[in-house]
Amino acid sequence: MTSKPTIVLVHGAFADSSSWNGVITRLRAEGYSVLAAANPLRGLDADAAYVSSVLDTLEGPIVLVGHSYGGSVITVAAHRKPAVVALVYIAAFIPDEGESALELTDKFPGSTLAPTTSPTSYPLPDGTTGTELSIRHDEFPGQFAADVSADVAATMAITQRPVSLTALQQAATVAAWHSIPAYSLVTTEDKNIPLESQRFMSARAAARTVEIAASHAVSVSDPAAVADLIRLAAEN
Repeated sequence: MTSKPTIVLVHGAFADSSSWNGVITRLRAEGYSVLAAANPLRGLDADAAYVSSVLDTLEGPIVLVGHSYGGSVITVAAHRKPAVVALVYIAAFIPDEGESALELTDKFPGSTLAPTTSPTSYPLPDGTTGTELSIRHDEFPGQFAADVSADVAATMAITQRPVSLTALQQAATVAAWHSIPAYSLVTTEDKNIPLESQRFMSARAAARTVEIAASHAVSVSDPAAVADLIRLAAEN
């Protein structure tokens, strides 16, 4: 590439954009422009449409990065976006058309997420209510961030953003990885997305894959490894 691409980071469920802070610091030090998009976490179609609109504000090539459910979002948002030159999946869902995050979680055994979450209701614009999920604070460190310091994990639990059940149930309508090169960081100690699910999705997408012994919160516990994979995608 003649110029460095802009790196767009999309967080997943039970997190926010601050989860990318260590990654952002490293990428900016190397001269990359970086944008961490706020993922609404309300529904896959709506979330992808929002991220797509963010991409439209940028000039030049883009490397689009998604963590966890953010992987589902970038898979849809990058469709028909010629500026997106690579998709980077960090402990993420890589759905094909017609697949949801919940379906991919359940494809292989190993996730212990469901028993650690609590549902609550929230109002929808049409006057009805939806259901959103949060990880209980006492369960959050062990479930989501086992290799993060206790203080940081406790703060992450408090600042986590709930995800709507609809977002996890809604199937992808398109899958941009069929036409855009994919990269995947697989976390072998992940308790949210089963290891075999991550391996299956990465292989199916023909992603250049790196495996690391890390929790689901790898962007916090090992931001250097995340930045390394993003740099690889940006330089190819």
